[in-house]
Order: sequence, then structure tokens, then C-alpha cells
Amino acid sequence: MANTVINAEIRERAGKGAARAVRRAGMVPGVIYGAKQEPVMFQIDPRPLVKLLHQPGFFSHILTVNVGKEKYEVLPRDVQFDKVTDVPIHVDFLRFAKGQTMNVEVPVRFINEEKSPGLKRGGVLNIVRHDVEVICAPSAIPEELVFDLSGVEVGDSIHISAIKLPKGVELSITDRDFTVATVAAPSALKSEDNADDGEEGEEATEE
Repeated sequence: MANTVINAEIRERAGKGAARAVRRAGMVPGVIYGAKQEPVMFQIDPRPLVKLLHQPGFFSHILTVNVGKEKYEVLPRDVQFDKVTDVPIHVDFLRFAKGQTMNVEVPVRFINEEKSPGLKRGGVLNIVRHDVEVICAPSAIPEELVFDLSGVEVGDSIHISAIKLPKGVELSITDRDFTVATVAAPSALKSEDNADDGEEGEEATEE
């Protein structure tokens, strides 16, 4: 998702009552905070917001929000949803200062599945982490972290060390080489292994 511009309107009043009034009018209330500046309250048409929410990496992409005559560079930080209808009912955007770094969840993607012997044998890619938390400047947030499955066999684990991070990007977890995904044996292969174990046991008994 490229840097996206969305338009919002100034919201004059705060509080639960004011927020309910905004929702009754068909809008979504929100707030921009951070960078040691006063919060900016706004309301937004839910349609462009919902469209962005359905795109991957929503929480790791910079947005430009026009509120009245002002423009704010922000990162989405939180979206609250109605428990019944699942529509957004409030959104928080984080404004950042120059030189600031932040913790961001970046989605992972796997390539070259057709070059994995384990997957070609029917192995199953078990994704342990769909997102990985990194620390970087907002302008350096990667679109995704890409892991190459070439040569991966059944039983192999893909660790975070398998990828070279972009310049200026660091992991928030640094005390271990954590697992991002594994290739598990298919049920048929497990059954064959169990059968082989049983035959070996029978042979040992006969002896």
C-alpha cells in the first residue's frame, strides 16, 4: 500500500455522547495524537477507511490525513469495531516526529513454494508468525518481510535469521532466533512412518 491520502472533518466535541452523535450521522470518530502535540479530533467517512482496512499491512503504512486545512502524516494505531455489525466505530492515528523510531508489525510473505522439496512431497506450511515486530523510522517501514522456501524439507523450521532486514530496520526481539514458520509432514506421510515403525517392532519381536 503506497502512502495514501484520506480526507477527514474536524470534530469539535469530545466525549461518548459526541462520538455517538458522529456515528448516528454515518461517520466514524477518531483522534490523532503523539509527537508531544495536542490531540486532533476528527470524523471520517467509513467507506475509504473500510477499504484501507481490507488491504494488507494497514497498521504498518503511513497515511496522510487532511483535517480541515491541515495535513498530518500518521500511522494507524487502533481501530475499534462494533461487536454486532463489525463496522469500525473509532480510529486512532499516531502522529510522529522527525527522527522518531517506532515498533511496527510487518506482515510476512513466503515465496518459491514450488522449489521446496518438503512442500512438493505434500508437506504443510505452518505459519507461526503472520507478522513480525520491527523497530524503525516511519519512512523505513518495509511493505513486508519475504522468506524464500527454496530447498526447505519436511520438518524444517524457517527462522527469522533466514531474512536480511532492510537498512535501518531492527527486530524488537533480539535474544533468540525465533521461528517464523515450519514445514510439517502430511498425514499420509505420518501414517507411513508409523507403519514403518510398527513393522520394525514386529521384526524385532520375531527375532
